[in-house]
Parts: sequence; structure tokens; C-alpha cells
Amino acid sequence: MATSFRSPLARARGLGSAKEGVHHWKLQRLTSVSEFLLEIWFVTQLVRMVGSGYVEWVAWFGSPINASLMALWIISVFYHTKLGLQVVIEDYVHARALKIGALVALNLGVTALAVASLVSIVTISLRG
Repeated sequence: MATSFRSPLARARGLGSAKEGVHHWKLQRLTSVSEFLLEIWFVTQLVRMVGSGYVEWVAWFGSPINASLMALWIISVFYHTKLGLQVVIEDYVHARALKIGALVALNLGVTALAVASLVSIVTISLRG
């Protein structure tokens, strides 16, 4: 392998802009805070519903507030997951084709799981 005499700046040119890093970091922190607050609500609800049956859970999901907060929690969890895994892929997968494939698979997988979860919430809440 030939030794490159290029400076670190010359090697970094053309690798893309680093201007999105702060925005990405802020979104991860925002979703962390929203998840924390929504998880406190969710755990509180779980404790209140201990021993409840199917009918009580369907009624619980039938409440617009509970269904909405659950949907917000699902969106926050999957978006936070996407942001975190995206950073891992971008930092540790170096083959361009593999990186693009992994990012596409990540986006499709997270979107599919989030949509399935939201459809489930809507379906359960409308049955009640």
C-alpha cells in the first residue's frame, strides 16, 4: 500500500458536510427526554392496570389521551432508535455500498415497525 502524503484536511475533503451533526445530536437528546417522560407515564399506567383483563385494556386504549400518548411514545422510540443506529452505521461501516444498504434497511425496518405499531394502537382504540 502506498503512503499518502496528503494532509488530514485534504483526505477529509469530499467526505460530506459535518453541518448536520449538531442537529442530529439535538434530536437524539430531544427524543431521549420525550421517551423518559412518556415512559414514566407508561410505567405508572402499567402499575395501575396490574391484574386488569382484556376488556379493561381495550377500554384503556379506547381513551384518546392514552392512545395518543402511546402513539407519541412509539414514534419517539422508533425515531430515537433510527437516529442511534444511523450513527453506528455511519461511524463503523466503511464500505460505501454496505453502508447505503444498511441505512436503507434501517429506514425501511424502523418505518415498517413504527407503522405496524401505530396501526395496532388505532385498531385497538377504535374497537373500544
